[in-house]
Amino acid sequence: MAINLETLSPAELKALIANAQSQMQAAHVNHVKEVREKIERLLKSSGLTLADVYPTRSGKGAKGPKSVVAPKYRDPANATQTWSGRGKRPLWFVQALKKRGVTAESLLIDGAPKAAPAKAVKKGAAKKVAKTAAKKAA
Repeated sequence: MAINLETLSPAELKALIANAQSQMQAAHVNHVKEVREKIERLLKSSGLTLADVYPTRSGKGAKGPKSVVAPKYRDPANATQTWSGRGKRPLWFVQALKKRGVTAESLLIDGAPKAAPAKAVKKGAAKKVAKTAAKKAA
């Protein structure tokens, strides 16, 4: 049964598409049901369970629900926009830092832990550590 699509009206085409989509969905459901029945028969005949064939991962691989991190920074222009300090910086944060006089510390929410300052390394400290290591090795 061939249908000449060129002779159909837009309404008839929509109806045909809707009918085809519902048929496709029904065919998919039947296919899944058939495959599931085949798997159940195969497992039953072999004396195995689905857990035997596909064990669940535990330990390192298993991940629980992600914990929510408290926001650390707040957008001064829109108090509803916050950022925890983790992941990619939001656009509002980047734009705020471009403004003169605005620092990450100035965007901190009251009570949020401040970012740890970077440790300054003295110029001679690396040489001193290398000399001490060389003396111990000798």
